[in-house]
Amino acid sequence: MNSSLSQISGPYYQVAVNAPLKGLLTYSAPEGLSFERGQSVRLPLGSRSAQGVIFSSSPEPGPYEIKKITEALDEHPRLPESFLRWLDWLSDYYMHPIGQVTSLAFPPLKKGGRARKAETAPLVPQAPMGPQKPPELTSEQKSCLEAIQSHSDFQVHLLHGVTGSGKTEIYLRLLEDTLARGEPALVLVPEISLTPQLVARFSARFPGQVAVIHSHLTEREKTNQWWEMVDGEKKILIGARSALFCPLPRWGLVILDEEHEASFKQDEKLRYHARDAAIVLAKMHNCPIILGSATPSLESWKNAQEGRYLLHQMQHRVAERQMPQIRVVDLRETRRQRRDPEGAAEAEELPFWLSSELYEEIEKTLERREQVALFLNRRGVAQTAQCSACGFVYECPNCAISLTLHRKQDLVCHYCDYTQVMKEDCPSCPDGEVKALGMGTELIEADIARLFPEARLARADRDEIHSRQDLEELIRSVEDRQVDVLIGTQMIAKGLDFPGLTLVGLILADVGFNLPDFRSSERSFQLLTQVSGRSGRHSLERGRVIIQTYNPSHPSVLYSLNNDYAGFAEQELAARQALSYPPFGRLALLRLQAQSLVALDQASDRLYLRAEKLKELNKAYADLQFLGPAPAPLLKLRNKYRHQMLIKAPQPQIIRGFLQQLLEGQKWLPPGTKVQIDIDPMNML
Repeated sequence: MNSSLSQISGPYYQVAVNAPLKGLLTYSAPEGLSFERGQSVRLPLGSRSAQGVIFSSSPEPGPYEIKKITEALDEHPRLPESFLRWLDWLSDYYMHPIGQVTSLAFPPLKKGGRARKAETAPLVPQAPMGPQKPPELTSEQKSCLEAIQSHSDFQVHLLHGVTGSGKTEIYLRLLEDTLARGEPALVLVPEISLTPQLVARFSARFPGQVAVIHSHLTEREKTNQWWEMVDGEKKILIGARSALFCPLPRWGLVILDEEHEASFKQDEKLRYHARDAAIVLAKMHNCPIILGSATPSLESWKNAQEGRYLLHQMQHRVAERQMPQIRVVDLRETRRQRRDPEGAAEAEELPFWLSSELYEEIEKTLERREQVALFLNRRGVAQTAQCSACGFVYECPNCAISLTLHRKQDLVCHYCDYTQVMKEDCPSCPDGEVKALGMGTELIEADIARLFPEARLARADRDEIHSRQDLEELIRSVEDRQVDVLIGTQMIAKGLDFPGLTLVGLILADVGFNLPDFRSSERSFQLLTQVSGRSGRHSLERGRVIIQTYNPSHPSVLYSLNNDYAGFAEQELAARQALSYPPFGRLALLRLQAQSLVALDQASDRLYLRAEKLKELNKAYADLQFLGPAPAPLLKLRNKYRHQMLIKAPQPQIIRGFLQQLLEGQKWLPPGTKVQIDIDPMNML
């Protein structure tokens, strides 16, 4: 599919049609019309009309009826050659229909209406006093910047700097160079929570040059921002992973901030990883790409250790500010003390989740008029509601998971949004009483309000933050010191920078320790380090962090105590190598879905037999390993039963070749059963 424009000529064309079809379809051109590679067209597909993109010319198709292309869609610009090759790679690597991949390259609405003013606050803040004067660089920043600047062509640079070391300033200096050459730049961030502060800082340095694209924009806002980049009105695009699909003919620089973040992986439809896709895009545009993180993914770290990526490190914070002081509180000891008669008084005063150490630090911090952040990666009042007599638990009828209690009476499923009202009388036995078990951010907020009635509180989780405006207002209120205690989930854990924040409390560090996922330790270490890094970023005094845990000897806790990323990586890589997990092996996850367990069991048996037979017949697949099919950790999700099969291989090419043969035709599947392919999976649940 690497035809150049000169090779495109009619009367027959191969078109990537926006439909779940494996390959390209052949169409003929209406009389007197011809098309170019990358041109957008409308065409008939069955009884309906569809959109597509011209990929190549086609030879005489033989004795088949060939339908005619209806018209060219001039509202879309022709997709550039390098961008088409990148789309082709995405489709091939992630085994997703090329037409559906190509459809992501266009904005949701037509170009019309661009002049209309947005009804909401401006997407990009205006710099009130002109461009900001850049700060002085530290010696580490200068060294890293000069090393990156010495490479003008494609090269992957891993920028590993501790939290607060000034990675963003290096991004800004590199963007200055890129804009001075007259080239556009792409900056990817993993989550909407990282966007407002970053956009404000970038637009202050580059007024009028910044566009943004992410999921919290309206369709009109996305369309307008897309066209501002495509038409060359703006030169810097900041966005979440979907910003990759803005089809510029040339990027001069690509930056991925917080490159380790799992949210760079798309979990449905085209299951691509934005980091890996961005590296391929940068290679096709022959431009540098910067991967920045205080806690790099082990895949990127190994690539840097082996010389495939260039490693640049900053081990100190800017302005000689110290890394925070971290204390670990053993909740087992806290529990034991409160059971002792002498500790009974404290047990009555403090909620079960709050240690005396953290309580005292909150009290001191508020007395100094400084800010506190309390982190718990669980929403709601409690994880579940259970009968104390018979053990009945409220469960979601659509998913194999218990309901989470919100607002003391609303039971909610966080996967399908099913809700029902909790009744105190047990529906399963005559004598029981249903009570809340566990905790969530709502409970933390209520308890802190009782203990510190004068403190101004704010909560940041998906129940409170529904829109871009909600998030921007929250960030502004914390920056303006209108909030004393910020309580939140991972929404507040990474990237945000609050000058007054000097104390961070991790309520229960254990939340992610024992998930059935080989990456759980890595994610826990990253989260502990990133959350801790919010403390004392602008204070001459050391910030303070208190980690409450029932497992103080967990590697994630021990290594985060000393901010020892290299030590953690060495231990974790050794464990991964022993089991051939990434980055030492490559994975694919097959998810089987069905309406009934009978059909699902039948599909799983057939899949396993086909896989074993194919491996037996082809020596190229001798090194493949199969785990499963077995029930997924969440067996039922949104009324679908799920099994999954994990495939390990030394090389990704072996996996893709195997899967193409294994899933060919799929007529062997029972009716109503589907198989989803996830290459390089990040979510094992």
